[in-house]
Amino acid sequence: MDYYNILKVSRSATDIDVKKSYKKLAMVWHPDKNPNNRAQAESKFKLISEAYDVLTDPHKRRIYDNYGEVALKSGVVPPPPPQNHSHYPYASSSSSFSSSRQNYASYRYNPRTPLDIYTEIFGHDGMETGGSRRTSTGGHPMKKAPPIERSLLCSLEDLYAGVDKKMKITRTITGHDGKSRIEEEILTINIKPGWKKGTKITFAEKGDQEPGIIPADIIFVIEEKPHACYIRNGNDLIVNQEMTLVDALTNKLLEIRTLDGRQLMVRLSGIVTPGYVHVVPSEGMPLSKEPGKKGNLKIKIIDIKYPSSLTPRQKSDLRGVLS
Repeated sequence: MDYYNILKVSRSATDIDVKKSYKKLAMVWHPDKNPNNRAQAESKFKLISEAYDVLTDPHKRRIYDNYGEVALKSGVVPPPPPQNHSHYPYASSSSSFSSSRQNYASYRYNPRTPLDIYTEIFGHDGMETGGSRRTSTGGHPMKKAPPIERSLLCSLEDLYAGVDKKMKITRTITGHDGKSRIEEEILTINIKPGWKKGTKITFAEKGDQEPGIIPADIIFVIEEKPHACYIRNGNDLIVNQEMTLVDALTNKLLEIRTLDGRQLMVRLSGIVTPGYVHVVPSEGMPLSKEPGKKGNLKIKIIDIKYPSSLTPRQKSDLRGVLS
């Protein structure tokens, strides 16, 4: 078997060269990426992994280069060539060959699994497929723990402007020896302007680690805090407004503070009644999928306050104006 040819590298390739080639080929031939041709992919993937294991281990590579694949796997070094075979490709003399054989007398071939190698290079995420992962190519699948959801409360100001939130998680790490330790980690969640209630942010495999089980994903779910002035409806913002009868009749000038701190002056037109909605374009929530665009601000008149009493003179004046 020509490990150099399998990985498409030269015999003088460095560990970095071998690793680069392995990564490229492993991404092509990983069985999970070839569901329609899995048998061939598994075979190729095993060969690629085996070649990487040998060529990145100095001891294995030296035996392979000097004595070949059979000697590497059996641990049996071939006898030295006769003295007159100076053309023998692996040793310049029988004495040096015999010396090398003695050095490898205690060697035993112990290959690493394709999964161990792939995980070392790509991390755990590379082996995920639909909630399970194979313990080795063609082996039994590992089960993945169910996802853990946590609510993430955000103010409308946070969701309007966008903000980074730091969340501390604590998880249990259990080694193969059965010993456990507690690990803390700070996760940064980049809240984008315009995100809505129910938006989910997933941190893969940040749950407890136990032997034989793929850690759960931690999923943060956006929740909106109630706001003192605004109600959100999709991409629109609604402000409920009460006003006096005089204001309702005389084109009231409203002053509204926006979520980013601006003072917005809005003049109502005409006579307004309960249930009237005044729309201010592009002063609502940002559209997360259309940067630069916003929904509308809707000012809803919910009540008109009438005076509790009028003097005879006020009644007369009012009658004269309205009649």
